Amino acid sequence: MKTVTIFGSSLPTEETPTYQQALALGRAVAQLDLAVCNGGYGGLMEASARGAYEAGGHTIGVTCCLWTRAANRWIKEEVQTASYPERIMSLIARGDAYVVLPGGTGTLAELALVWELMNKSVLAAIVGGKKPLLLIGSYWQPVIDCLDQEPRLASPTADRHLAAMDLITVVTDVGAAAEVLAARLCTAKPQRPAFDTLRCVSK
Repeated sequence: MKTVTIFGSSLPTEETPTYQQALALGRAVAQLDLAVCNGGYGGLMEASARGAYEAGGHTIGVTCCLWTRAANRWIKEEVQTASYPERIMSLIARGDAYVVLPGGTGTLAELALVWELMNKSVLAAIVGGKKPLLLIGSYWQPVIDCLDQEPRLASPTADRHLAAMDLITVVTDVGAAAEVLAARLCTAKPQRPAFDTLRCVSK
């Protein structure tokens, strides 16, 4: 079974729109017959695991012994790591695709590391090559816009395209993310899916 690693904030609670978005994402991933992997704790990690679990999917939580709290109750398979760097690398290594939801510095670190590992050819083998890296909504657009300015550090008039920008796909919503995941990870390539009926077979 192929796996989608989902990164996102630990802060949102059930009544927030972002939690509901992550819940829908987890459900959509499970209905594609793909496993959900995340950091295993609260917030958007809980929501995406819950969505997948309630849809009958497999959920993996990569936790760290530095924190004493338990994995959320929607995690079926817990993977405990000994350090924070090991935790991030385990999350990345397990993913066949990555979806980044809104978050803070921890989510930013995860996004930056997986993005850089795929961007540098000598490092890409660490993550198994270039894989889908999806960002839902406009939350991370300021980060993308900031990094896209790098060529101007060499020349204020530089207009060089950065290959790193081709590694990320910004999608509008969960439905659009599911379409990309289905096209990239599954043999079935459905139209915009009805998630209660969508199924696909991993390549």
